[in-house]
Amino acid sequence: MEKKQLLEQFLVEQDVVSVEPYGSGHINHTYLAKMSEGRKYILQGINTTIFKNTDELMENILHVTSFLREEISRTGGDPKRGTLTVVMTKDGSSYYTDEDGSKWRVYEFIEGAQTFDAVESKEDFYQSAVAFGKFQAQLANFPAETLHETIPNFHNTAKRYQDFEKAVEADVKGRAAEVQEEIAFVRARSKEVSELHDMLAKGELPLRVTHNDTKLNNIMIDSDTHQAICVIDLDTVMPGLSAHDFGDAIRFGANTAAEDEPDVSKVSLSLELFEIYVKGFLEGCGGRLTPNEIKVLPMGAKMMTLECGMRFLADYLEGDVYFKISREKHNLDRCRTQFALVADMEKKWQQMCELCR
Repeated sequence: MEKKQLLEQFLVEQDVVSVEPYGSGHINHTYLAKMSEGRKYILQGINTTIFKNTDELMENILHVTSFLREEISRTGGDPKRGTLTVVMTKDGSSYYTDEDGSKWRVYEFIEGAQTFDAVESKEDFYQSAVAFGKFQAQLANFPAETLHETIPNFHNTAKRYQDFEKAVEADVKGRAAEVQEEIAFVRARSKEVSELHDMLAKGELPLRVTHNDTKLNNIMIDSDTHQAICVIDLDTVMPGLSAHDFGDAIRFGANTAAEDEPDVSKVSLSLELFEIYVKGFLEGCGGRLTPNEIKVLPMGAKMMTLECGMRFLADYLEGDVYFKISREKHNLDRCRTQFALVADMEKKWQQMCELCR
């Protein structure tokens, strides 16, 4: 079905003039639709390989955006710019299934705002921290337990560790012998992998609505004020821990090297960027985090980095089947980068903890 015809299955205003590819996302195919009198919409194909249950995925997004709209309106904000607006189909559904079985959805386009793929300044990093902290604050009273897990056990580090051990034991590509040092690195920290989930189980940490993909390019920045206005890409919104969202942002944003840097001597945690993010995140949270949640923010950073490293290493052992690679041993480089970052965090642990008081 033509993209124009797809769009006409939704309750859009005005006639479709053009539909062009849009953005830099890797998961979903995204298009910008321009209408006859200036309206714009985002048409997006849903990746059903990753998100297998479209009903649950869209139910999460509808519930969260509806709640956010009420919160934003209550505090005097503009709900059309402060969160995503799902456009329903003419049949009253949140998505449309075409004749090939592909699933499509439409969002209203947010005017006068843009996203950035890379942190270009400390202010960018600070703004993203405020935005994700605000996301926590706005959804603090949302019943997180009612959300579906769109990707089961996504940040269950203990489960990721079990998967890692299975990959080591199976050693399907005969690569385990060359990575004994990396395997030992993970095993030396095996007692820590369940720490945050154990605290959740004991009631020492609250279950929160978490975004689970806290990259800068998932924030819309106002073109005039350069302030963060809206968190986007809500596919991985699930029940989780605030430390996970914080930690994943630190993992990629406060690393002094690229995620796949082959020279691990270039890898370290920037305490300056860590401090900037802590300040912005806590400011955005507006006092909604508990003392325990603030205390475990460094552990969130360490565990998200270790978890990611485990996943890269497990994928290397399994023959590079999950993460795309562009060179030999790419996943091994990625895993070593993550482990070098974990090791540097451990050296700076006291300073990290002092910044989270």
